[in-house]
Amino acid sequence: MTTPSTTNSCSFRARRGQRGVAVVEFALVVMLLLIVLSGTIEFGKSFWYYNSLTRATRDGARMMSLAEEETLTAVVPLAQDTVVHVATAAGVPGLARGNVAVTCLNASFGTVACQDGVSPAYVRVAITGYSMKLGGWMALFGPDGSTSSQDIAVGPHTVMPYLP
Repeated sequence: MTTPSTTNSCSFRARRGQRGVAVVEFALVVMLLLIVLSGTIEFGKSFWYYNSLTRATRDGARMMSLAEEETLTAVVPLAQDTVVHVATAAGVPGLARGNVAVTCLNASFGTVACQDGVSPAYVRVAITGYSMKLGGWMALFGPDGSTSSQDIAVGPHTVMPYLP
């Protein structure tokens, strides 16, 4: 029969040896959770930006599709400003008027000039030359262990029929 003091000292030694293992396991699990969390945040941010840019092009295309035929060329810069304003209000950084392309299209979706007095069949508003930074919040890990961030080009667009 063992005495209580012997049993307690064996159990104390076993627990004391496990203390360091628990810290190492905790550190490994926390690192994996941080990587998953940062990936989720980066994906969510990218999805938010793309969705906001798509919504902004939709608002610009709606403005163009409802414009009067006599003032079509004057509405193009207004539609570009609307796209920039909507995207900026949604938190998308760095979008400028030069990144917004407004195009008039004929019935077969060929590009035609946006002219006053001439009604196109469709209008297209597109984001061109814009890229968002992936890995800006937490750097991406490469296969060789290196870290980096990457610019991803995005180009959402909206086509709507022209409604004179």
